[in-house]
Amino acid sequence: MEASPLLELTVRPADVVDKVAIRRMMQLYLHDFSEFDGADVGAHGEFDYRYLDHYWTEADRHPFVFEVAGAKAGFSLVRSGSPHDLAEFFVMRKYRRQHIGQRAAELTFERFPGRWQVRQLDANTAATAFWRRALPSPYTETRNDDGPVQLFTVGPP
Repeated sequence: MEASPLLELTVRPADVVDKVAIRRMMQLYLHDFSEFDGADVGAHGEFDYRYLDHYWTEADRHPFVFEVAGAKAGFSLVRSGSPHDLAEFFVMRKYRRQHIGQRAAELTFERFPGRWQVRQLDANTAATAFWRRALPSPYTETRNDDGPVQLFTVGPP
């Protein structure tokens, strides 16, 4: 069996015109996540993510969109600081298990050299397994009240 060709991936800062697409992908992400956090949709049948608009108005919040051959494939939301925090990360199911997630993570991390943290919920064991494989440099793992947290550095220490 031949390996599938490497898909053309772009990770770019999300413009305000991308906000609608990210908001819609956020619904898919939160739907997937509801398996772990028990969230329900609101009165209008949508999940709420109260911080999304802040990613276009606050200097320490950075939205990114992933595209594969021009098609929307996911997003990441980063809070810069010390450490930088990967607040949210989503890859559309169609693109999973094709190294898109790992490559998108690496391209996101490269934009912010320095110390990073990535957090997961205890119940989301697939996410923890993914991050343990996908992080671009050696990490230490601690815990917060919700679950594992990987700490690592990107670029020169």
